[in-house]
Formats: sequence, structure tokens, C-alpha cells
Amino acid sequence: MYYKTYYNSPLGELLIVSDGQNLCGLWLKGQKYYASKLGDKMPQNSEFEIFKTTKIWLDKYFNAQKPDIKNLRFALQGSDFRKEVWKLLCEIPYGEVITYGELAKKLAKKLNKKTMSAQAVGGAVGHNPVSIIIPCHRVIGANGNLTGYAGGIDIKARLLKFEGVDINF
Repeated sequence: MYYKTYYNSPLGELLIVSDGQNLCGLWLKGQKYYASKLGDKMPQNSEFEIFKTTKIWLDKYFNAQKPDIKNLRFALQGSDFRKEVWKLLCEIPYGEVITYGELAKKLAKKLNKKTMSAQAVGGAVGHNPVSIIIPCHRVIGANGNLTGYAGGIDIKARLLKFEGVDINF
């Protein structure tokens, strides 16, 4: 069973979903793929420790304190391929960006493959179920364009500016 709570962020309301122990999802209101695999009839419960920890993490993030995701436990739904991409996203440092192509090269190396499709990696990035915390907003196009963010390019730009990234490449 999944439970939900909400968090009021500078970007608007965020939906946080948990199985009671782990963080399973975090979406901006109206985001593409918004809680798509978890259903929308979840009971609300703000008392779980994971919700409290997630909200503290978000408070720190929105106060530019660069919180560490190691304090959060995840239970993410997705293919093994997507989960590998999401793990790599977690390695992108605060305030830095990487291209889809660079991310694909890292994944290929990790999986002992010669090459990896940047488009396939982009699809996995786009289905990241834990926005902001798993930093898919730090992935940009090959020419420095802010492409492909399920929360909208304007939100991606705001998150990167918030982290001090010069988005005028």
C-alpha cells in the first residue's frame, strides 16, 4: 500500500509518496507521469518517518544547504535499466550538469557495453519518479539546451538557477 503527503515548495505543491518505509515518488503538481504507476487513491498520512525526513531534505535543499540523499531510503518502480540510470543521476553533484550523451557513456561503461543510446537514457531520465531529490534536472542536451524535463523546462531552469548553474551556455 502507498501513502501520500504534500509539501509546499517555492515551485508549488509537491506530492510525496511512500510505502510507509521508503520514498517511492515525488512529483510537482501537474508533472508528466505524475504518480502514474501508483494510482491516485492513496490515503494521506504525514506521520511516517520517511515523510518527515524527506520534508527536512526539501527544506534544506530550498534553503541552499545541499542535503545528502544518503539519509533517504528509496523503493522505486521501474526496469533494471531505468534504475541504473537513476543511480547515475544521484551521482551528479549539486550545481553541476551532464549531457544525455555523457550519461549514456557512463552507463555503457558501468554495464560493460561499447555504446548506449542517449535517447534510451533520456527516456529513463524522463521517467524518474523522485523529482528534485534524484536530480534529473541536471541533465542537459548536447548543445547545452535545457531539454526534456517532465516538470517543464521553466521548472528545470529554475532548479538549475537555484543551484547556481549558469543556464546561458
